[in-house]
Amino acid sequence: VRVLMSMSVMWMVVCGLLAGASASAVSAEPCPWPNTCPGTVPRKPATWLMNLSTIIMPCNDTGFTDPKSTLGWGIVDFDWSNSKGTGTADGWAKHRPMDDEELLFKQVQMTTAATPGTTVWVYRNTVYGYPWYTDVRKTLEDPAYAQWYFKFKPTGPWTSDKCDAAQPTLCSDFYHSQEQTPAFPHGDGDCLAPGCDCGKVPCGFYVWNHSSTAVVNGQTFQDWFVHDYVLNEVGSSPLVSGFFWDDVWNPECNIHDQVKNTCEDMGLTSADLIQLTKDYEINMAALREAVLSAGKFAWQMLWTGGPPDNIGGTGLSPIVKQASCAPTLRSLCNATSPAQTRAMAYGLSTTNHADPSSLSDLKQDLANFLLIRGPYSFLGHGWLGCSKQYLFPEEFNEDYGVPSALCHETSPGSEIFTRDFSKSTVQMDCKTWTGTITMK
Repeated sequence: VRVLMSMSVMWMVVCGLLAGASASAVSAEPCPWPNTCPGTVPRKPATWLMNLSTIIMPCNDTGFTDPKSTLGWGIVDFDWSNSKGTGTADGWAKHRPMDDEELLFKQVQMTTAATPGTTVWVYRNTVYGYPWYTDVRKTLEDPAYAQWYFKFKPTGPWTSDKCDAAQPTLCSDFYHSQEQTPAFPHGDGDCLAPGCDCGKVPCGFYVWNHSSTAVVNGQTFQDWFVHDYVLNEVGSSPLVSGFFWDDVWNPECNIHDQVKNTCEDMGLTSADLIQLTKDYEINMAALREAVLSAGKFAWQMLWTGGPPDNIGGTGLSPIVKQASCAPTLRSLCNATSPAQTRAMAYGLSTTNHADPSSLSDLKQDLANFLLIRGPYSFLGHGWLGCSKQYLFPEEFNEDYGVPSALCHETSPGSEIFTRDFSKSTVQMDCKTWTGTITMK
């Protein structure tokens, strides 16, 4: 990590203000989840090294992701589908019982061991309880935790099935759908005969009751959710520096990854959904504070474009685009832009949208990223699906130094923007869509 003492006095002041803002951002922050206010950045030293300022979200659903395929990347964020066991391949969907999180942590250890400096982020859903996660399955199997989950409404018909299709005597009154769920003989992950093993309950997407006030074994749901689910042994590991927090509650029941009549099957009313959303946001605010205090971060707190308090988008795209290059850079070349006041994730352009092995505008994307980046910024790819090959360009191993100031337009209306670094000068000519990096 490059020491900030090498920066100009002006830039040291800016970063000092950001660090101070981050230390109190959550406690004083007016933005309810899922929004994140400017000033909320990781509570750890920043880095300007390019290789550590990169991010990807890989997945291999037919086994572990080969650590050689993620060499060099600064942050590697693994999805829950990693090592699932699709088709005939071995994976957690075929294990008895399923052990998704155990294999996820093994992947963390393999990946961080392969590349010194690389850290890993791991997946956590905030709406659905996945029984292929051991900590979740234990609560589903123990009747003491029943009030932490929603049940099917007492009287059908129900759109989702209570019982396992391959094992019709394995049923649960806890609401669950078969969205993205392993099944036998085939599903989203293929189980072995006689059927999938999620313990004493059918496999599926179960739904937490964030409004539950039940205290179980001395724990509230919020305490368990924050400390025993997200920040458990895996989440609190020093090898894990962040998370992907999936899905969200809202009064419209647009919670994502849902099937038809999800809230109707649970019998949730409009009043229930309003209260549930409020309690969910309270729990997420507590989670955000705990995670930031632990020196970790989450994808959803990243700024990936849009309003200054926008939630981080699952997919990444270039924030500076050719058609709007000059006005975008004019708006972002200032100390109050979200590129400076938040942790930013900037997407790379690909020849084919879902193929990260072929980069179409690398020079332009790299130049624009360096022009607008703040102390906490990452260049790379968001979710593109499983079994992809991620090209790590040689340019990412270059040390471009530390900026002496913000980017600026060379003269009014020139549409040429430049920024000086201690080891390079970066320029973008928006009229010709030409990015140039000149090493000193």
